[in-house]
Amino acid sequence: MPEHIKKKLLEEIAILEHELSHELPAEIKKAVAMGDLSENAEYHMAKQRQTFVNARLGQLKRRMAELSLVNLTNIPRDKVGFGSTIVVFDSTKEEEIVYRLVTSEESDVSKGLISTTSPIGRGLVGKRVGDMAVIVTPNGKRELEILKLTTIHDEAGADLGETGTAANGAEQK
Repeated sequence: MPEHIKKKLLEEIAILEHELSHELPAEIKKAVAMGDLSENAEYHMAKQRQTFVNARLGQLKRRMAELSLVNLTNIPRDKVGFGSTIVVFDSTKEEEIVYRLVTSEESDVSKGLISTTSPIGRGLVGKRVGDMAVIVTPNGKRELEILKLTTIHDEAGADLGETGTAANGAEQK
């Protein structure tokens, strides 16, 4: 899992856990002290927030578990997969487009960063140079021809210097 994604998720988890264990109990206690809970908006809002925070924490922890299971050795070396940079020709738009397949947390279509779970990402995964991918999007069908592919493994290899050492000076094994 990319370190910046892990850090971002862990930060959100820490903030929500603090809110759940410190702030919300104080708000609920304060609201209970006001009396009649049936018409106590502060109490109901705090309880709703508590339910939301619990649900969001569950989502974040599941996502951390999913991302920790990603094994880079299982990512293909000759086909589109997570971390690949792909140059495609979009016959619908008559233009070349560069995409990079990333996690859903990193996706930003305006920068060409698309999630492996998006329609375009799912359509490209497993394709090779020369393959056509027919993508069904909300705006209609798009035909994308894979012109160039750089996998996550190719990029790791590009970080090696001529002496066989990584960019940070550590020997590659």
